[in-house]
Amino acid sequence: MPVSNTGPTAFKILISFLLATTLAACATVDRSPGEGGDRTPADGSGGGAGDARGAGDAGVEVRGLGDGEGIALDPLEDPDSPLSQRVIHFGFDEASVPAQYLGLIAAHGDYLARNPEQTVRLEGHTDERGTREYNLALGERRARAVQRMLELQGASADQIQVVSYGEEMPVDPASNEAAWKQNRRVEIVYEGDQG
Repeated sequence: MPVSNTGPTAFKILISFLLATTLAACATVDRSPGEGGDRTPADGSGGGAGDARGAGDAGVEVRGLGDGEGIALDPLEDPDSPLSQRVIHFGFDEASVPAQYLGLIAAHGDYLARNPEQTVRLEGHTDERGTREYNLALGERRARAVQRMLELQGASADQIQVVSYGEEMPVDPASNEAAWKQNRRVEIVYEGDQG
């Protein structure tokens, strides 16, 4: 029996079907008590692994570890959140924010706008090249550039403190291009962080 060539349409349908089947297999089912699956203790404590009922109202994602206890993840600590990334690197003798960090800064600005009680400290750093005074000023210009972008996203100036350490606090103390690249940065430190 010859196989007919149905073209790219059949291929797209097949891919769509496979994708839908895969997603359906990954879906969770919200079971009512008595339908089997994970049981809720009689005292009402706990929740099944991944049980997120009621968490959407608080804006906090809840993930379970399979031990019956849900863990509310702070978006600042969630490794899947852009808010967990808090370092912006700069080019040599540059204070303009590289384009690759615009989304990251926008996420932090949006978070600050939605959480007006939260404050941050922007710590500007440089590599070791240049005078101490020049590097302090450059570190401040870098931090101020990030501050302006956070404010454009809705963060309040009252939420942001700017400090420059210049070359005084290198991530990598070596004197080579790789170390200098790591040291040219602004760190976003949220109040309460051990930074």
